[in-house]
Amino acid sequence: MRQRLSSEPDRYRGRRRVPTPPRSRYAAVVTTAFVGAGVVALGAGALPDAKAVSPSALADLEKAAATSEDLSARAADAETERASRTDEREDGLASTLAAAPEVWRLPLEEYHFTSPYGMKWNKLHAGIDLAAVEGTPYNAVHAGTVTKAGWYGGYGYCVIVQHPDGTESIYGHSSKLLVSEGQEVKAGDPLGLVGNTGHSYGSHLHLELHVNGKPTDPIPYLRDRGVDIQLQVDDLYGDVPVS
Repeated sequence: MRQRLSSEPDRYRGRRRVPTPPRSRYAAVVTTAFVGAGVVALGAGALPDAKAVSPSALADLEKAAATSEDLSARAADAETERASRTDEREDGLASTLAAAPEVWRLPLEEYHFTSPYGMKWNKLHAGIDLAAVEGTPYNAVHAGTVTKAGWYGGYGYCVIVQHPDGTESIYGHSSKLLVSEGQEVKAGDPLGLVGNTGHSYGSHLHLELHVNGKPTDPIPYLRDRGVDIQLQVDDLYGDVPVS
């Protein structure tokens, strides 16, 4: 080996020389690489190919999927049947409550209170006026028998219902009547459509109550029975649909 002259620069000055690994380490690295490749190959071979799945396994999977769909359909049918039974029970309850003699209802669902009971134009305004769009259905405030269904002078087309205690409710200025004389009605049953017939100055329902044959202010009378005309508050059965 040639001896380095003192005038030649030292190429390794300031550097660490990495020792060359022995040949045994090269062998270990190469062996590890081959083993890893083999493991990967074995893992890939272990994954089942879709074409290699047996027909019986596919049939089992399809059967399980069909069973799941069938159970879901049965659950949906059962839920529909329960909802139907609930509706039937509610309808039956509503019919029973509406037929009960103590039930009183608002005559309209939406209206504007425009005129109270009292003196008006130097004479008694014997009822209250509820403005609503012409053609709006109005309903019986209480169960009873229709004793009048037709033209009634200044009331225009009118319905009168006599209740079991002898009280009468009068509905005036209708555009159309939906009941006939002698018909039995329940609280909440439709009687006619709001109109502007007779001595009327705009589409509205005129409602009167006669107790013992005399006109009575409907507001306090109905309020005592759980119905507030001015606040449009129905009685405790007011939110139960009538069948």
